[in-house]
Amino acid sequence: MIICPNCNHPNPDAAVQCEACYTPLPTTTTCPSCGANVQADAAFCGQCGYNLRSTPVVTEPTVAVTSVEVPPLVTPDPMLELLQSDPLGINTQPPTTYSVPPTLVTIPPEPVAGPILPIVPEPVVAPVLTAPEPDPPVQLSPTQLQQVVGRLFHLQGNQEVELPQNLSVIHIGKPNDRIPPDIDVAGFSNSEIVSRIHADIRVEGDAYYIEDVGSSNGTYINNLPLLPGNRHRLRPGDRISLGKGDLVTFLFQLS
Repeated sequence: MIICPNCNHPNPDAAVQCEACYTPLPTTTTCPSCGANVQADAAFCGQCGYNLRSTPVVTEPTVAVTSVEVPPLVTPDPMLELLQSDPLGINTQPPTTYSVPPTLVTIPPEPVAGPILPIVPEPVVAPVLTAPEPDPPVQLSPTQLQQVVGRLFHLQGNQEVELPQNLSVIHIGKPNDRIPPDIDVAGFSNSEIVSRIHADIRVEGDAYYIEDVGSSNGTYINNLPLLPGNRHRLRPGDRISLGKGDLVTFLFQLS
């Protein structure tokens, strides 16, 4: 059993910390005298009273010393000394050395440093800017100078009516006090079926659009009625009928 040093709780021999207060338990060892478990830092065994801190005396082994006999010195033979007058080669003559005549080596003189001249930057030459040549005038052909003009060809009277070029809205009808017509059809045959304010042609760039503005007998494009509020883009060859019965008819042309 291991007694906790904090709360004196007995713990098993293999415990690492106290079961009651979780305090780390001291390590244990075995008594060399009786074999009981004792703490590693204990001075005496609690069972047999053995002094755990006594150091055993280690005796060194005895080494046997034997005597060694030294042989007597031998006097050298004088004849051997004569034969080997210089066995180590001390008195031998040194080897012959050959002298090599010295060679003259010419060392070039060191360059003499002259005065340090300042580095003068090269002048920067600005590029000469030339004005671009103007483009040659565009030569327009006579056909390009002509403006596309819309025309109405009256089929019953075999008469051509040119649409005004300075108007964006061209009124078609007969004379009245509200909106005077730009194209007056009062002189054409069967003009009684045409309203005084009948239809408008609107010019937007190169495009021509026609719309009915509330006529009594309606406006027809290629024999189809044009509903009020809708407009139709005119193309060359379109057939425009003012009123029913195809009695006042125009063909739209571009020239």
